[in-house]
Amino acid sequence: MRSPLTACGVLATLVLFVVSTGCSTVPKKEADRERLSAGANAAFKGMLADDNTLRGVLDHSAGYAVFPDVGKGGFIAGAAYGHGQVFDAHGKFLGYSDVKQGTVGAQAGAQTFDEMIIFKDRAALDKFMTGQYALSANYSAVVLKAQKADSANFNDGVLVLVRPQGGAMIEASIGGQKFDFVPASDRPGTNDRMIDESR
Repeated sequence: MRSPLTACGVLATLVLFVVSTGCSTVPKKEADRERLSAGANAAFKGMLADDNTLRGVLDHSAGYAVFPDVGKGGFIAGAAYGHGQVFDAHGKFLGYSDVKQGTVGAQAGAQTFDEMIIFKDRAALDKFMTGQYALSANYSAVVLKAQKADSANFNDGVLVLVRPQGGAMIEASIGGQKFDFVPASDRPGTNDRMIDESR
């Protein structure tokens, strides 16, 4: 088991990485924002393709956040980082988010994965959009596979799904993830973007 001191050291390492590499909640370059948008859209469609019950869950939600490629280029001593986008139930772009995690469970290893957070109601979505949101320390995500989403349970108003890349993942321990949020209104010209125009 990782000691508290080691866990703190890992989190400090992650924070140092984020600061030193200039990472921010909103990608600074237009090309990076477009790349994130394309990645979020691809992750969203891939998740829908993997589990045809996911659409029904989304249709009864207040909104969702999509984080493509969590950990890609960002796993350091068990820590992870990723950018994402937040949408309402109709797929309207609400803003940018990023996820930081001081430690990831052994089951995740150094895998890269797509992550989706589904908000059961408006209260849960509004809580996330305060920009100071964190998952409880013992939270585990549901690994997406066929017929899984609609049988999963919400915890504290949210359901977290992960889609591993390049290998099987039995369980993803994502407790302690922290999220920042920047509303689309702070980025003129982006607040009418849709993740999936078919919604």
